Parts: sequence; structure tokens; C-alpha cells
Amino acid sequence: MTTPPLRKDAARNRERIVAIARDLVDQGTPLQLNDVARRAGLGVATVYRHFPTPEALLETVAAPCLEDLVGHGAQALADTDPWRALGSFLARVVEAQLTDAALPPVAAAPADALPRTTELKESLASAGTALLDRARDAGAVRPDLAARDLVPLMCGIAHAVNVHGGTPAGRAETARRYLDTLLEGIRPAPSHA
Repeated sequence: MTTPPLRKDAARNRERIVAIARDLVDQGTPLQLNDVARRAGLGVATVYRHFPTPEALLETVAAPCLEDLVGHGAQALADTDPWRALGSFLARVVEAQLTDAALPPVAAAPADALPRTTELKESLASAGTALLDRARDAGAVRPDLAARDLVPLMCGIAHAVNVHGGTPAGRAETARRYLDTLLEGIRPAPSHA
């Protein structure tokens, strides 16, 4: 079943709501649908028609970032070097967590408001698992590293950078250093004769 296209005025209202929400998220302001309606100059019912919950609106704001990450995962899977592919993918995930304020709460949410969000998160997890499995099969990562470990490790780096990263330029450098340290830690231990 397909959804009929929105009328032009409804589409403009939806775009305005999402733009306001994007600005609020970037400022670190929690999304309140009544506040979004006021800032957009729309009735509260209009906002609720498009987004029944703040979580649905937040997920809509985060969707372009999730889509980009899924696309990057597909590109990484096309890379013939399993170690480089995994490292590139993980670097992009950390970068996204630091540059898109909507991503961390959506990624960490135990349940999704929108089916599209679930689909994107599943695609992202699938790419991460495939990249890790490929790197493990190639002997590039420790055999005890599980796919379920990747999300907490990436979130840990992003959190540490947010707490200790300093200036925006310094944050990127700090994130790269932390990720490099993590990547060295997931390499298999050298065998000693």
C-alpha cells in the first residue's frame, strides 16, 4: 500500500516542521511538538498530523544521516580490503555521531516510532556485522569481537569526544585518535613462538 502524495501546502508545512526540528536538535533543545508548532507558525494539530510523537519527528530529522550511513556501509562492503573497509565504516559512524545531534538518541532508542527508522537501523547493523565478519574471517580482527560490541564501542568513543574533545576541530582529531586506538585494540594479538 502506497501513501498518497501530500498536497503542496501540506508538504511545505512538513518541510517547515522538519527544518525547525533540525534547528532545535542542533541547538540541543528537546523537541516539544507544541514548541515546534509555535516556532513554525502552525497549529499544533498540523504538527501532530505529520508527527504524532516527538520521537517520530526526531527520527525523521535523523533519517538522512542514517540513510547516508547505510550508503557508506554498502560502499565499504564493496571494498576488497576487509580491514580498511571496517575501519572506514567505523570512522564514518563515529563522525556521524559527532556531527548529527539527532543520531545518538535515535540510535540508542530501544524502540522506534517509525518503520523506516527500524529498516535503516537494521540495514546499518547488517552492514556492520558483515564488515566485522569479513574482517574476522580474514584474520584482521580478534576472534572474540562480536558484532554486538560495535555499537557500544562507537557510542563510547562519541561520548568520550563529546566530554573531552574540546573545540570542533579538536573533536575530529580526538575522535580519530580514539578510533585509531580502538582499532589497534581489536587487532588479533601477535602469536609468540
